[in-house]
Amino acid sequence: MPNLVPAAHQPGPGRSFRLVRKSFALACTLALVLPLAVSPASAQRSKLPLVRDAETEALLKDYAKPIFKVAGISNSEPQIILVNDKSFNAFVPDSRRMFINIGVLMEAEAPGEVIGVLAHETGHIAGRHLVRLRAAAANAQIMSVIGMIVGAGAAAAGAAAGSSDVAGGGGALIMGSGSVGKRSLLSYQRGEEAAADRAALKYLNATGQSARGMLRTFQRMSEQQMFTRKYADPYAQSHPMAQNRYNGLLNEAQKSKYFNQPDDYVLQYRHEQVRAKLFAFTSHPSATLRAYPRSDKSPAAQYARAIAAMKSRGKGAVKEIDALIRVQPNNPYYYELKGQALLEGGDPKRAIAPFRKALSYKPNEPQFLVWLGYALVAANVKSYLPEAERLLKKAIQRDPNSGVAYSQLAIAHGRQGERAEADLATAKGLMVTGDFLAAKRYAARAQKSLKRGSPAWLQADDIVAYNAPKLPNRR
Repeated sequence: MPNLVPAAHQPGPGRSFRLVRKSFALACTLALVLPLAVSPASAQRSKLPLVRDAETEALLKDYAKPIFKVAGISNSEPQIILVNDKSFNAFVPDSRRMFINIGVLMEAEAPGEVIGVLAHETGHIAGRHLVRLRAAAANAQIMSVIGMIVGAGAAAAGAAAGSSDVAGGGGALIMGSGSVGKRSLLSYQRGEEAAADRAALKYLNATGQSARGMLRTFQRMSEQQMFTRKYADPYAQSHPMAQNRYNGLLNEAQKSKYFNQPDDYVLQYRHEQVRAKLFAFTSHPSATLRAYPRSDKSPAAQYARAIAAMKSRGKGAVKEIDALIRVQPNNPYYYELKGQALLEGGDPKRAIAPFRKALSYKPNEPQFLVWLGYALVAANVKSYLPEAERLLKKAIQRDPNSGVAYSQLAIAHGRQGERAEADLATAKGLMVTGDFLAAKRYAARAQKSLKRGSPAWLQADDIVAYNAPKLPNRR
C-alpha cells in the first residue's frame, strides 16, 4: 500500500512489534470522517505512529475476511493498518485503508468486540460514505460562506448607521457562521454513523456471528462518556452518543438467531495471545509481570512474560522462548520472537535458523522475509549476501512499503560493491517515508552510474522528477 511505510533509514526493524513512523497524503475533507485520537488531519502535519506485526495483522485479516465478503468489497479488500494508540478507536480515510488503534485489541475481551468495530468501518466503505462526505463537506462550506456574506453585510450596515449594537451583531454572525456549517456536517455524519451501525448488524447476521461484542463496545463507550454526557451538546457531536447507539441496536440485535452464538474458541485463543503480545511490547517489563504474574499459567501469560524477558535481557530470554516452542512447536511467531531476541541481542548468525523456521511455516509472509534477510545481512558473511538480496526483493514485491527492507537491501548491495543499486534502494526507502529531498539526492547519485534508459535508471529518474503534492495546513 503506497505511502505507508517504515523508515528506510532506520538501522533495522527493531522489535517484531516495532513502532514505525509513516506519513501519508489525505484530502482535507477526509479528516472529517471520524473524530480521532490521532486524526488524518494531524497525520498531514506530522506523522501517524504505525505498528507492524505479522501475527496481529493475520488475526485482523481473519476477523475481517467474512465481513468484507458479505459486504461485497472482498475483491478490493482494504488493508487493515495498526496505529500505535492505546485508545479504543478506528477510522477509514478512503476505500482502500482501514486504521485500527491497538487499543481496540487491547481493550476488547473477545473477538466479537473487534469484529463489530471492523463491521462498522466496513459499513462506511460499502455505503460509500466517504464519497458522499465530500459533497456534504462542500455544502457545509457553502453555508459558512453564506453566513460570512450575510454577517459582513450586517456589520457594514451597522457601521453606516453608526450603530455599534448592529455592528456587534454582525460580527457575532460572522464568527458563528462556521459553526452553522459545521453543525450541518456533523448532523450528516451522525446519520452515516447510524447507517454504518445498521450495516454492521447486517454483516454480522449474514456471517452467523453475534452482535453482543459490538453492544459491549457501546456499553464501554457509554461508561466512559458518563461524566461528560450531561454537559455534551448532542448537536455538536459527529457520532451519536454511545448509549443512544446501544439503545438503537439492542432490540434489532436480539432478534438475530445468532445473538447467543459464542465466539469461536480458536479465535478467542489467538485474540488472547495478541492482547498479551501488544501489552508486553508496549509496556515496561515490570508492568507486564504485574498484569501477567507467574501464577498465571495460561499460554497468553507465558507469551507476555517471554516478551518482557526479551525486552529486559535480549538473547538471555531464549530459555523462556524455547519453553513456548516446546509447547507449540508449529507456532511461527514463537520462532520469530526467538530470532528477534538473538538478533537484537547481537547474535545474528544464531538468529538465522529461527527466522528460517518461521518462514517455513508462512513462506509468503513479507515480515518474515525481511527478518531473515536482515539477519543474513547483519551476520556480515559475504556468501550470505546474494540470498539476503533475493529475500529482501521478494519481501518488497509483497510489501512495497517496507522501508526496513529497502535499507537492508541497500546494505546488501553496498557490501557487494553495487554502489548505484545501493543508492537507488536507499532512495526508494526514503520515498516511502516521505523524505523526498533526500530521496532525490540519492536517486540523482545513482543515475550517474546507471545505464541511461535501463529500468533502474528510469526508476531513479522518476524519483528525481517527482513533485510532492501540497496539502493545506489544516488545524
